Amino acid sequence: MMLRHLFRYVRPYWAMGFVLLAGLLVESGYGTFVKVSSKELIDEAIVPRRYDHLVLILVVLAVGGVLSSVIAVGCDYLWAKFGGRVMNTVRLELFEHLQRLSMDFHSRSRVGDLMTRFTSDIGAIEMGLVSALPSGIVAVMGILFSTALLFRLEWRLAILTVICLPACVLGPKLLSPKAVAADYRYKQQEAGLASIVQENLSAQAVVKAFGLQRRAAEEFREQLGVFFKAEVRASFLTYLLQRTPNVAALLASLIVIGVGAVLSFHGLLSVGSLVAFQVLLMGMSAAIGSLTSAGPYLVSAAGGMQRLREVLDEAPRVDNAARATTLPRLEHAIRFENVSFRYTPQERGLRHVDLELKAGTRVALVGSSGSGKSTLMSLIMRFYDPVEGRVCFDGTDLRTVTQESLRAQLAVVFQDDFLFNISVRDNLRLGNPEATDAELETAAKLAEIHTFLVAQPNGYDELAGERGSRFSGGQRQRLALARALVRNPAVLLLDEATSALDAGTELAINQTLARISEGRTVISVTHRLASVVDADLIVVCDEGRIVELGTHESLCRARGTYAQLWQKQHGVSVSAAHNRADVDSAWLRSLPFLQAANEDVLADIRRMFITERYAADRVILQQGDLDDKFFIIARGRVAVEGVATPGESVFLADGDYFGEIAPIKSVPRTATVRTVTMCTVLTLSGDQLRTVLPRIPGFEETLGRRYGTATA
Repeated sequence: MMLRHLFRYVRPYWAMGFVLLAGLLVESGYGTFVKVSSKELIDEAIVPRRYDHLVLILVVLAVGGVLSSVIAVGCDYLWAKFGGRVMNTVRLELFEHLQRLSMDFHSRSRVGDLMTRFTSDIGAIEMGLVSALPSGIVAVMGILFSTALLFRLEWRLAILTVICLPACVLGPKLLSPKAVAADYRYKQQEAGLASIVQENLSAQAVVKAFGLQRRAAEEFREQLGVFFKAEVRASFLTYLLQRTPNVAALLASLIVIGVGAVLSFHGLLSVGSLVAFQVLLMGMSAAIGSLTSAGPYLVSAAGGMQRLREVLDEAPRVDNAARATTLPRLEHAIRFENVSFRYTPQERGLRHVDLELKAGTRVALVGSSGSGKSTLMSLIMRFYDPVEGRVCFDGTDLRTVTQESLRAQLAVVFQDDFLFNISVRDNLRLGNPEATDAELETAAKLAEIHTFLVAQPNGYDELAGERGSRFSGGQRQRLALARALVRNPAVLLLDEATSALDAGTELAINQTLARISEGRTVISVTHRLASVVDADLIVVCDEGRIVELGTHESLCRARGTYAQLWQKQHGVSVSAAHNRADVDSAWLRSLPFLQAANEDVLADIRRMFITERYAADRVILQQGDLDDKFFIIARGRVAVEGVATPGESVFLADGDYFGEIAPIKSVPRTATVRTVTMCTVLTLSGDQLRTVLPRIPGFEETLGRRYGTATA
């Protein structure tokens, strides 16, 4: 199976492979000739005392040895070159295939697992091809040559040898399938182990913030136990696969040598023939040993090839149609026509969406987490295809055009945009490989990052660092924006592009976006409504449907879902200059336990709030704590995990609040709250709030009705 798959990679280098086989043939033939030469030395030179014949045989052996050694060294170099080329072909095919595979594959795959296919699995195949296969071929040739010469020396012993040989093959034939399967399971467990390590190292902030070190170590120890069992089984079967032919060969050699000794004792076989036969038989045993030594590497290579084929056999769910055409530049509109989509059969996804986004306008997709707004953007980029309906550019179904021509007119800025650890110039040129330095600088000026770059020691040749670590969050976003603009896109997509930034940086980048949006189609996904008030069209999503369309003013007048979201966020603000948060009295009065409070009470409560800031992936509250703070999210996004949502997370964002029961009623926290992005929150302690609550009419009754039982 492995050799069949490997042959397609070897085929382009058939000429080099043919030369290698010829070299191995010479190496194996000479080795067999040396073994059988003992008969000529004893029977034709030493016993009859023929010195000239002795010299001739030794000269032939010496000349053959030199030539064979030169050819062997040349073959070693050629084999290394051959193996390197074949394995680079394998690596390139795997890498290119991963580029073609759709986002659904990457979303369900673990990075650690894919990395082990590039390292351990390809390494196992390379070891099998470069080391095990040549020695295996030499061993097989040696066995074949030796068997032929055995018949020339003594046909009766040769027949006995051939009868015994199948015993050397029987063990590997029976054990090989089990060994390959065990090695595959071992590699799967190894990949799982690598994924756990990779995930743990990537999430060290969360691990330390939640105090998960001991739990992580326990889970890793459990996984090590499973890995250990798979490793022991794979190793034992591999050793057994290697051992059984050697034992069978040893027993066969004892039987044949014993019979040969009897024949020689009765004068039926010359001493030279007996010695040559014994040397050949020992050579065959050594060849069988070499073959079995290559077995574990070939088994490991077979397991590695099986894991590689799992990825290579994966078909892209989003691919170019057989007769895909080039998509013209957008001129009129993007349309969703009765589009339904779900990531998995269990999810709600989009349901019968009809939507028109006119070219040259600024469109905002808003809604709660999981409402479908990011899915709409993913369908525009054709990361996925609709289950029903179609997405069209100027009436052309995106499934009928090439992905390259679609994405050539799109540019996207993500929330956590990735910068490669190359120079800024090369990072920007990723947006358009043909862009000149002048065009890069123009894009950087539009993104308002040019002045900063030229002030750096190396200017545009400054290295970005891993994931852009040399720059601040705002600088990374401006660089990502410049990279998008250098494409001169017809459609600029912004996926929560400023949600992870502080208020001042967000304001500055939003002003930049407003300037560069002139004449472009700009589609932004955001949960922060203050940044979309000037949009030409606001699309409000809820549970996979479009529930409202319009401008900010019209949607506020409609008093629907958008108006509720706006009211929730509008009363909570963050000063761009000082990053200090505030909440107005109208927003506070929307809280159930403050609805009856007068303006004086609300003003006093407003003054009591403290602004706190949390970095991403930090714990604000831990389940079971007795903290008595009440929290309002002024900016950012948090995940709530607790008894009400076992195994799931509920996400809260700007204008949401949590912990309102804690200052009023002393109960343990029923949920853990962790920041997803950098967050600015307003906090109010129980001691402060309790000083004003008695001044609110009917407070006790409200408390009893709403908080009769503890909430998160």
